[in-house]
Amino acid sequence: MNAIPPHLDHLVLATPDLAATVADFTRRTGVPPAPGGAHVGLGTRNFLVSLGGSSYLEIIGPDPEQAEPDGPRPFTVDELAAARTVTWAVSPPDLDAAVMSARARGYDPGDIRPMSRRRPDGTLLRWRLTDGDTQHPSGLVPFLIDWGSAVHPSASGLPVTPLLRLSASAPDPAELRPLLAAVGAELPLTEGPVALTFTVDTPRGPVTFS
Repeated sequence: MNAIPPHLDHLVLATPDLAATVADFTRRTGVPPAPGGAHVGLGTRNFLVSLGGSSYLEIIGPDPEQAEPDGPRPFTVDELAAARTVTWAVSPPDLDAAVMSARARGYDPGDIRPMSRRRPDGTLLRWRLTDGDTQHPSGLVPFLIDWGSAVHPSASGLPVTPLLRLSASAPDPAELRPLLAAVGAELPLTEGPVALTFTVDTPRGPVTFS
């Protein structure tokens, strides 16, 4: 059964060693992720797997072919000791309206900023996203994303591992629920250490990552 939450755009599995994590994902699932491309100037690149529908998994890590970036790499990859599911993204019908609505409900998802990635075929892919949660920087509250007129990554013939479950734990789930509601997100929460966990269906059976 596919269990994609409403408006789920993608999950972010960040790693300090991209090649090793892609190899591990392939070994565990039997599904090799597809190259996504380089985030030029940010020092990262990614690999992608469809989760079904218009949702996908992004595996992101340092790009050895780029020079050291001026600032920290996205998604705290410079601080990680091992691969970890660091956050997720939702795609509301109207990004600007969703940010305004969230702020009206007492939650600020951050400013909207442009991003881009150079695909392996040379195409420059552009999108907009909110630049981060300063109120609860655990990664459990998703950032918001808008692909505009760009071809969505899930529509580019990715290998597929259907999403079976997405859940999270936090020391105080009650604190997170109104923040999730403010951005129109749904996420099963339990009490425990901060963790974002997902399970995918694969040729080798269900596999869980956290």
